[in-house]
Amino acid sequence: MRKGTGGSPPFATVGFCPPNTIARRNMPQTSIAPDAGIESDVSQLLCQARQSLGGEKLPKDWHHQDGSNDNSQALGRLLQLYRNYLTILATTQLDRRLRRRMSPSDLVQDAMLAAHRDFRSFRGSSEPELLCWLRQILVNCLRDAIDMHLNAQKRDLRREVSIEQVGQSLDKSACQLANVLADRGPSPSEPARRRERAVELADQLAKLRPEYRDVIVLRNLQGLSFNEIAERLDRRPGTVRMLWLRAMDKFKQTYEQPQA
Repeated sequence: MRKGTGGSPPFATVGFCPPNTIARRNMPQTSIAPDAGIESDVSQLLCQARQSLGGEKLPKDWHHQDGSNDNSQALGRLLQLYRNYLTILATTQLDRRLRRRMSPSDLVQDAMLAAHRDFRSFRGSSEPELLCWLRQILVNCLRDAIDMHLNAQKRDLRREVSIEQVGQSLDKSACQLANVLADRGPSPSEPARRRERAVELADQLAKLRPEYRDVIVLRNLQGLSFNEIAERLDRRPGTVRMLWLRAMDKFKQTYEQPQA
């Protein structure tokens, strides 16, 4: 992960998590409707998803069904819990070259589809294991996007793919950022404590305007300098700095709001 020349921002850390089972590639070009009934008990959802899928092979046309079957509902609720988390990771990896062709939400949608299709390849039983598995799927989707859109540039970019490191950095940085904010507001609710802190942080960041969310991710979590962020976002460094200050102020206000 790069360190900026404009001074190291707070909270930036680097780590590594060995990938779990690697999902297969070549995702179907379909979409999954968001599920409004997202539950917070991850272990229960994992169990429900496995029970609903059973030991039988999914029909080839499962993704053309109306979404009312148990398979889609149980697994859909589980995966929706991590859409914001994956979006944060995708934001850190899409540079200006790739952003001309696709958005972080496009990349995450591909990853969600692949996870839905290949869920039987997941052998873990905990949220950290599920996060590692989802991050590896996101890596595969990013590499597919590089292959598809950038051709001659793909070799250099593929070497830069480091979502596992970014994912572990997000885990650690989330705790540090939350500790700083805790001095100004209430601590997370007890149900939130049972979940991975990075997932909770991603859900809070998702409440912000996209430009606020992006600048916090790039500055505080990815560790870029204002000059590097300015290049990434195609803005002036001074403008980026002011944007970051406004974003942090808004994020603190959002974080201080009582959990529903």
